[in-house]
Amino acid sequence: MQTFFRSFITILLLLTGTPFLPAQSWKFIKEKDGIRLYTKLEKGGPFKSFRGETDISADIEKVSALIGNPVNSDWWGDDVSDISVLLFKKNRNIRYYFIYHVPWPFTDRDLVANVEINEDPATSARTVFSTPLPGVIPEKKGLIRVTDFWQKWTIQPLSNGMIHLVLEGYINPAGSVPAWLYNIVVIDTPLRLLHEVERRAGEK
Repeated sequence: MQTFFRSFITILLLLTGTPFLPAQSWKFIKEKDGIRLYTKLEKGGPFKSFRGETDISADIEKVSALIGNPVNSDWWGDDVSDISVLLFKKNRNIRYYFIYHVPWPFTDRDLVANVEINEDPATSARTVFSTPLPGVIPEKKGLIRVTDFWQKWTIQPLSNGMIHLVLEGYINPAGSVPAWLYNIVVIDTPLRLLHEVERRAGEK
């Protein structure tokens, strides 16, 4: 969800309408630099969700710290103008308040997110799942509140020492946004983020 607004800045430059369509199954779009990219339409809306998956050589603790620790937030995107950590329970739960800058003449966005972190004892797979958190931060004048989104990271250790990393997500950006253009650029989010995790996790 955090880095969506890089594409969102471009999307806001055009205003149009798109009819509502039924949900779909994941559709393979392309593979780039070892990252497999998929999209599908969410039920009841015009915006597509995204999925990216890849295998990387990295330490699972380092990957988990990049994704599930608010200390490591400097790579989430230049369009994030403010981050407040409302709650942090290590390896369990994080609550965030984000403000995203959108260039004039459009309106900045904000959102409140609840992040649940879980580990499957049978497989050691870890998930980091973000959903809206209503009723915590009042809506503010001059900001459009984003309330319809979700994002899920899955970090799965493999028997060969690699990590299978999956990023899925969806966001309705609120306001007048052209869904057709958003649906073209939506795969930029998992592509950029998965590259960034692999790069940072490989740093000594």
